[in-house]
Amino acid sequence: MSGDADRIAALEMRIAYQDETIEALNQTVTAQWAEIERLKRAVAQLDERLEDAASGSAPVDRPPPHY
Repeated sequence: MSGDADRIAALEMRIAYQDETIEALNQTVTAQWAEIERLKRAVAQLDERLEDAASGSAPVDRPPPHY
């Protein structure tokens, strides 16, 4: 029976390792998703600024000329 106990212990260790790996991968994917969302917002802001520049109007975030 010692062989079966060893096999079960080895399988339990593999499962524990796989659980840790899955959690690490999940954290990585979550961080990447947040970064993608941040970059999408930045691109949208740049698109707006580009449209403002193309239309000849001053960007909203520029100070007035008297500064």
